[in-house]
Amino acid sequence: MSHVEDELNSQPECWTRAAEETGRHAGALPAPGERVALVGCGTSYFMAQAAAALRESAGQGETDAFAASEFPHGRPYDRVLALTRSGTTTEVLDLLRRLRGTTRTTAVTADPDTPVTAAADEIVVLDFADERSVVQTRFATTALTVLRTHLGLHTDTVVTDARTALSTALPAGLVECAQFTFLGRGWSVGLANEAGLKMREAALSWTEAYPAMEYRHGPISVTTRGTATWMLGTAPDGLAEQVRGTGGLWIEGTLDPLAELVRVQRLAVAVAAARGLDPDRPRHLTRSVILAP
Repeated sequence: MSHVEDELNSQPECWTRAAEETGRHAGALPAPGERVALVGCGTSYFMAQAAAALRESAGQGETDAFAASEFPHGRPYDRVLALTRSGTTTEVLDLLRRLRGTTRTTAVTADPDTPVTAAADEIVVLDFADERSVVQTRFATTALTVLRTHLGLHTDTVVTDARTALSTALPAGLVECAQFTFLGRGWSVGLANEAGLKMREAALSWTEAYPAMEYRHGPISVTTRGTATWMLGTAPDGLAEQVRGTGGLWIEGTLDPLAELVRVQRLAVAVAAARGLDPDRPRHLTRSVILAP
């Protein structure tokens, strides 16, 4: 079994532990009414997108998400929260150091013995969700679980759905598809973006991701027999029928969207295996991006 497969299978346990321990991190996490920016790179950026949408829709305060390299320094925030599994990503560290003394910062990381500990004002350590794999799975979803729990939005049903995602077969014909499109609404748009990234990283797949309502404004034109469209969350009325009319394979998201992402992680491993690829050794990637000065 690959590292990434072993780690994605451990997610229900990681989420349960994260939910149990979130309370002791409350002082380091955004308070209601704060104006907050969440930042990250790659997978962490897409988790930031999901968390920002959840927080703002919950009425907790204005919340934005940015790739760490694209943070708008002219915009004031009460807090900047960075997601960084490794604690060594160059763009995240540069941003936190630049904000030192002007904006309160929090970093959520898997490794407390890294430079991010000194760069951020406050640290949330999820070392139990750290990973050996280059491809992120459980750290990202566990960090999002912490933020969902902090907002009062995590339930036992999410964990149950994750177990279902791990124990049920993938839809027939899905692994054989040549192209995959992932759709989301609200907070699950970030998850759709992450689903596409997982398939590219682990399986070198042709993937796209869109807000569900935007899919009909052009992207549906590439959908045909041999392609798959996967909805994370509840689909807009009529979209399933429209996709099926193209000859493409429609995958309905019946589980909590975060659990649907677990199903996509499984798909990425399965497609990699079918193509003779090693998901633990994604092409051109390393566990952390550290740029030379």
